[in-house]
Amino acid sequence: MKTINFMGVRNVAFAVTVLLTLIALGSWFFKGLNFGLDFTGGAQIELSYEKPADLNQVREQLAAAGFADAVVQSFGATTDVVVRMQGDDPQLGSKVVTALSAADAGNPVQVKKVEFVGPQVGEELRDQGGLGMLLALGGIMLYLAFRFQWKFAVGAIVSLVHDVVVTLGILSFFQITFDLTVLAAVLAIIGYSLNDTIVVFDRVRENFRVLRKTSLIDNINISTTQTLLRTMATSISTLLAIVALLVFGGDNLFGFSIALFVGVLAGTYSSIYIANVVLIWLNLTTEDLIPPVEAEEVDERP
Repeated sequence: MKTINFMGVRNVAFAVTVLLTLIALGSWFFKGLNFGLDFTGGAQIELSYEKPADLNQVREQLAAAGFADAVVQSFGATTDVVVRMQGDDPQLGSKVVTALSAADAGNPVQVKKVEFVGPQVGEELRDQGGLGMLLALGGIMLYLAFRFQWKFAVGAIVSLVHDVVVTLGILSFFQITFDLTVLAAVLAIIGYSLNDTIVVFDRVRENFRVLRKTSLIDNINISTTQTLLRTMATSISTLLAIVALLVFGGDNLFGFSIALFVGVLAGTYSSIYIANVVLIWLNLTTEDLIPPVEAEEVDERP
């Protein structure tokens, strides 16, 4: 395969990266994340129908009754439904049942259980999720520093931070609900992007030993070209699975699917045009990976 000059457009890619990052940070600052009930608190109402419930119909009925922010999910059997919404009214369960019964008298419904989650619990979940993300990034940096070299670790962390910032920026810009499933998607993005980056880094390290007289930029171009088919196959197959989730997963998996879709695209881009560019900025050399052999001391004794 002919070597592709990926690094020839690295300055253009850097400008695109800066632009996307600034837009994402601006959206964070002006709009913020649209936190779901998992983080803001609210009521969780478990309902039981006589016949299998149509979740889309239940959502439409609740929206028509004034509960537009309600999250409707299947809960075990097809006749069991859980509804989550903001509010702390003790009569909320009765009001929901009354609205649903009036909209569809042919499928009686009753309340099984009503639980309330306070905003303090939501704040704790949010803080713990953020802490978990930071610990994951720290552990990744230590792992790469030991397995490769500290310059590789810096490149990988900058790449991962970019992926997370852009993904959360897209969610913030379009005000997509950020709940625990989306947080799980963000953590999955970190793992996916890291795997993609390590494949390229591993080939760069191998080529340093094979192509000793090749410049760093040429090494990166060769290494990225050699791993391109693997990268494309992984990314495309992953995106196809995510699109299936996006189309057939329903509203409950919409935020999760969107976050993964954006994260996979950002991760594929950053493994080429961010992680590698950081290696160039840090001036990675052969000596960083293969220390020069010291000459043996000559025995001067007679």
